[in-house]
Amino acid sequence: MQKKILSVCYAGLIAAMYVGLTFWSNILNLAYGAIQFRLSELLTILPIFTPAAIPGLTLGCILANLQSPMGIADIIFGSLATFLGACGTYFFRKLCIKGVPLLSLLSPVLFNAVIVGIELTVILGGDGSAAALFAYNFATVGLGELVFCVVLGTPFTLLLKKIKIFDRGFLGR
Repeated sequence: MQKKILSVCYAGLIAAMYVGLTFWSNILNLAYGAIQFRLSELLTILPIFTPAAIPGLTLGCILANLQSPMGIADIIFGSLATFLGACGTYFFRKLCIKGVPLLSLLSPVLFNAVIVGIELTVILGGDGSAAALFAYNFATVGLGELVFCVVLGTPFTLLLKKIKIFDRGFLGR
């Protein structure tokens, strides 16, 4: 019972951190649209350490996307991308290359680049072919994700492993 309560608390804490970091990114005009550098995406590594991060990230994304200029589409599809990315992060957490769960770190990058790339292509449209617009949106969303999930996520993951905060029994696997 206590483990379930702690799991819900950690999911809520992760959701709150995701919302706060997304809002901070929005102040810098980097949270929504074709070019996204959401600070909150650094948290997408957390399912490596705890399954409580999956509902936490998903709920945080839903709440953060309530502010999105893309409207209900971003609430649904952006949050779906986050949920699937978090599931992939958890699923691949034990597959490591030199101690780094690279497939886990790439999971949110791929799901967001594809799903949000399609969403932006449909909603924003524009001049030119749909394939070219999708390629642009895929690349820009993917780049932002790559920076936070892999470039910054790798040392963050290694730091969390080193300090063993998640091995102390309060987050469980």
